[in-house]
Amino acid sequence: MKTELLNEAAVPEFCGMFADYYAEMECDEDTGHLLDEYVLADYRAGLIKIAAAEEGGRAVGFVIWQVDSTENEWCLREGLGTVRELYVRPGHRGRGVGRALADYAEGMLLSCGAARVYALPAEGTQGFFLARGYAEADEYCEETDCNFFYKEL
Repeated sequence: MKTELLNEAAVPEFCGMFADYYAEMECDEDTGHLLDEYVLADYRAGLIKIAAAEEGGRAVGFVIWQVDSTENEWCLREGLGTVRELYVRPGHRGRGVGRALADYAEGMLLSCGAARVYALPAEGTQGFFLARGYAEADEYCEETDCNFFYKEL
């Protein structure tokens, strides 16, 4: 398996995975609009970073991260790193793909100067972040309906 930054040639496959991710979370949003207006626009503007994990020539997961800045619409903890989204295709879960993606994003965040990172785990994924060294805080995020999880890098 290899993990690397998303390039323009891989955007269509990423978009397919992102749609699968939102469908799995039962989100009602129009993923095409969300991708075009926010995710890909922020990616192309350099406000967020995206990496994909690949096995056998096929993307099997992705991670989206950023260092929070007021330049970005999604800025909950200015100066902190955040693992915004992490997804692994169902058939590849439990095989270290998520760990590799999280390691990659955290390493990139550290290289950008973020000594602390947070995540807002989706329902059922809290255990993954706890196993990765994150600690659940008593801070609640209404927008994502979950508590903040923090990790020192």
